[in-house]
Amino acid sequence: MTVPRRPFSIASRRATLSVAALGAAALLLTGCGSDDGSDNDSSGKAGSGSADTRTIKDATGKAVKVPAHPKRVVTLTQEDLDAALALGVKPVGITNGQGLDKPPAYLADKVKDIDVVGNLLQPVMDKVVAAKPDLILAGDMQDEQVLKQLREITPATVVTMAPTDDWKLTLRGIGNAVNDLPKANKVIADHEAAAKKAGAELGKNKGAEVSIVRWNPDGPSWMENKQFASGVALEMGLKRPGNQNKDGNAHTPSLSLEKINEIDGDWLFLSTLTSDGEKALKDVQKKPAYKDLGAVKKNHVVTVDGSVWSTRGGPLAADEVMNDYVKALKK
Repeated sequence: MTVPRRPFSIASRRATLSVAALGAAALLLTGCGSDDGSDNDSSGKAGSGSADTRTIKDATGKAVKVPAHPKRVVTLTQEDLDAALALGVKPVGITNGQGLDKPPAYLADKVKDIDVVGNLLQPVMDKVVAAKPDLILAGDMQDEQVLKQLREITPATVVTMAPTDDWKLTLRGIGNAVNDLPKANKVIADHEAAAKKAGAELGKNKGAEVSIVRWNPDGPSWMENKQFASGVALEMGLKRPGNQNKDGNAHTPSLSLEKINEIDGDWLFLSTLTSDGEKALKDVQKKPAYKDLGAVKKNHVVTVDGSVWSTRGGPLAADEVMNDYVKALKK
């Protein structure tokens, strides 16, 4: 059985789910094991579980019994895969990347011998069964019927992302699920230090304004400050154009050609996720409105990989985005 691919923007879900998501995120962290491997429930007391299992809370607040040391992990999203690999966990089953019919290119060398069990959030149940998982990282799966089927394969099925969670919170939750929260915290600290250092070394482009845009079939949408690729920019000390300096975590609705000036900035980082989006971008690049953008006139337009930049993110993807900024801006 399969489920629909997640929407490319979570803006429509954000308003109704943000409060619940924040509560769920808190539960995810308060359910974390301590540094010595013991478990904590939401009150901070020792959690239940035998020597071979631990009880954690997932991103929905659901208590889930997981192996103390999982050996066969299946990931259902690109973000779960990214996080698992960063934590030193090699899954036995993965799904294809967002908008792709294959694993994401930036992780290809790390997963070439791992079985693919479906597309993003579209598990093929027979393939999941064949992987014999003892832990399933189910991303932001919301289809209860599919979750029920996954839990029949293994009760240790963990929803790892609430709608407004950022990649760092998700990584900590996954670190908790695989019983290695200290490693998750170290990965985050190392990334933040590297981003700060990289931003300080950008020379004349230090602190530049960067416009971050995904081109959809019906027009461009820019990313708000808490969206993944924008968060990396801010960690590096980069700025957003004034009209894009919005404290949200999604893409804006697609803009009409008449409002294309909203995507301008010192630098313009452009991505697409579909062939239709790519065609729409090529079409508009011939039009005067696009050619009149300041970033275009200065030859400050950079094409980047939408399957990395337009995701919910992860530590390895964050390093990819950081490196893209450095490659473009360090002069």
